[in-house]
Parts: sequence; structure tokens; C-alpha cells
Amino acid sequence: MPVKRLLILILVVAALWSGYWLIGAAYVRNGIETWFAEREADDWQADYGDFRVTGFPNRFDMIWTDLALADPRTGWALTLPEFAFMALSYNPLHMIAVAPNDMQLATPLTNVTITDSDLRASLKLRSRKRLEVVRSQLSGDDLLVTGPESVSLGHLNLAMEQAEDDRNTYRLGALAQDLTPPEALKGRIASGVALPEMMQEARLDATVTFSKPWDITAIEDSRPQPRHIQLDQLKAQWGELAIQATATLEVDEAGLPTGELALQAKNWQALLRLAVETGVLDERLAQGTEAALKLLSGMSGNPASLDVTVAFRDGRTFLGPIPVGPAPVIQLR
Repeated sequence: MPVKRLLILILVVAALWSGYWLIGAAYVRNGIETWFAEREADDWQADYGDFRVTGFPNRFDMIWTDLALADPRTGWALTLPEFAFMALSYNPLHMIAVAPNDMQLATPLTNVTITDSDLRASLKLRSRKRLEVVRSQLSGDDLLVTGPESVSLGHLNLAMEQAEDDRNTYRLGALAQDLTPPEALKGRIASGVALPEMMQEARLDATVTFSKPWDITAIEDSRPQPRHIQLDQLKAQWGELAIQATATLEVDEAGLPTGELALQAKNWQALLRLAVETGVLDERLAQGTEAALKLLSGMSGNPASLDVTVAFRDGRTFLGPIPVGPAPVIQLR
């Protein structure tokens, strides 16, 4: 091909690609601005200091400064000095999100500041309209959560992947390393138990079927709710405290589970106090649970260790044959 024709071809391709990028960037900007306007119409706080789309020619980089989102119905709010979504221009449904080194999070229970050295997430989505999550992974290093009490993490990794044969079902995984709990919490549960400064590692591996797929409506409307939980592994050890659990649970529309959880625990009384102090277990339920566990652990010959099946049925919790109180409500706000 003569050099002149080759040059013309290159210029035409470059012009077409530039046009594609400019049209795509305008589409992205219009979609983002429309979404924020719709949230404000729903009585959210949804504003930012500046928003721009950059990354020409190979990426669409969506960058916000002074971003603030708050949903008054759920009590969740997030404030970030800077936030970025980055997508390849030829594959805009595969994104990387980069968080700032500090942000503020408000929940129905408390307000916290989160700092990190590297916190980012990857997202593979389906459908530009619904932004349905096919696969996501979040990783962070040197996280510090500061609020009424502080918690730090050396490393955190969360992953979620949609099942190929059921778009409501996701495989979930979590890994937390070098977790330093609040000093006040450690002091409240450490009576008679040797606890190091750090929990070395905690793992979760589960498959959960939700009421609907995770997509943009999870932010705009309501969270998908668990309907079936297959807990393959929950494992954590903190010094002399250790816990392992597996479970198969069905969850109804009211959030009440039916099924069984197999639990193994070492120094279970301190773990029970930990569950109460962190709000996982209601104080009233804990009293009945502790009495039942004392009986069951005594029967095993080792009062400090447990190997028990926890059953949930008819809205109640049973330890072995012993009813100990109402079943927990499993709902995402």
C-alpha cells in the first residue's frame, strides 16, 4: 500500500476513534449527571465539587472531587474528597474504582473515618442500563477505621462472583489479615483469656442466593436480600479464641432463617461476650444461649470447647434440643 494511502487510512481511523471517544465520554457524562439528578429528586444528598471524564484515547476515567452521597431511608452516607472509576474505552463494562486515602462513612449505628494506603475495587458488569455485577473484588492495605473506637487491618480482600446458571446467586469470599480490634473491646472480653494485639487471619467462603441480582437498583431502590445461604467456611482465630462454622440456611421474606449451623469454638464464653459487645448477638438472647452452652459443653467433658449444632426454625434458635431465644433476622439495610 502506498505511503499516502496508508497515511490517509491512519488519519481516518484516528478520526473515527476520536469521534467514538468523544461521543462515549458525552454519553457517560450525561448518564452520570442524570443519575445524580434522579437521586436528588428522591431526597438523597447527591452532590460533588467537580466531575470530569478524561482518559483519551484508551480509557474513560470518571473522576469526582468532594463527592457526597447520603440515603435518608437507610441512614447510610459516604463522603470522599476524590473518587475515580476507570474503564477501557473498548470495554466500558469492566471498571476499576480507586478510593482516596481517607473518607467518611456514616451508618445507622455510628460515624467513622476510614484511612488506607491502597483501597481499590474491580467490577465486571452486565448491561449498561442496569449495571448488573458479574464479578467484583475489593482489596485494601493498611486500613484504619476511626470512630468511637478504632479498628485496623493490615490487609482486606473481598470477592463476589455471579453464578453462571443463576443470576441471583453469588459466590462470596472474604479474607482479613492482621486485624487489631479496639482496646476497649479486647479489655471487655479478655478476662482469663490470653489475647495478642492482632487477630492473625479470618476467612469466609459462602454461596448466597439473593432475592434479585446485585445491580444499580441495590443503590437506587433496595438491597437484594439473602434467600439461601450455603456457608462453606467461616474460620477465625485470635490467640486462644477460635471459631469454625458451616451452615445451610433458607431465609424467608421477613429475614428469619430455617436450617442448621455447625459450630466449633474454643473459649466460647469469651466469644459469646465478643458477639454481644459487637452487636452480633442481643444481650437477652445471649443469657439463654450461655446457659444452654454451659450445659452442652459440660456434657462434652471440656467446658471451654464447643462442638454443637445450632438450629433455626419457626422463628426460634435451638442449641441441640434446647430453645434459647428468637432466631436472628438476616436482612441487608
